[in-house]
Amino acid sequence: MKLIEWKNEYSVGVASIDHEHQAMIALINDTYARVRDPENVASIDYCLGEICTNIAAHFALEERMMREAQYGEYAAHKEDHEKLLDEIRDLMDAFAADPKSGRELLRERLSGWFGNHFATFDARLHKQLG
Repeated sequence: MKLIEWKNEYSVGVASIDHEHQAMIALINDTYARVRDPENVASIDYCLGEICTNIAAHFALEERMMREAQYGEYAAHKEDHEKLLDEIRDLMDAFAADPKSGRELLRERLSGWFGNHFATFDARLHKQLG
């Protein structure tokens, strides 16, 4: 079962960013699938690390593109990036401290964690860059 499905409205019209968004969705879906298996502690921890690493690199690319385009909402968009990074680190810490309750947090928050950013900040970015 997929947690997040790619939607055309997620596209920002920049192939490199759209590709990274699709890869992030695949990684989130993979993590979510692993959460169901109580024996997958190490692989879940690995996936969370990959999400954090990949999303930090992706945000750096997106922020560079916004600066180059002199995007008017850059500061707010960057602030949301920082918030998302803090949230994924909190999810990682919760999972490391207690995998059982950490799994519950992942089930509850993983889909909204990145999907909300797509629907708000990246949707507005798409209008500017598109």
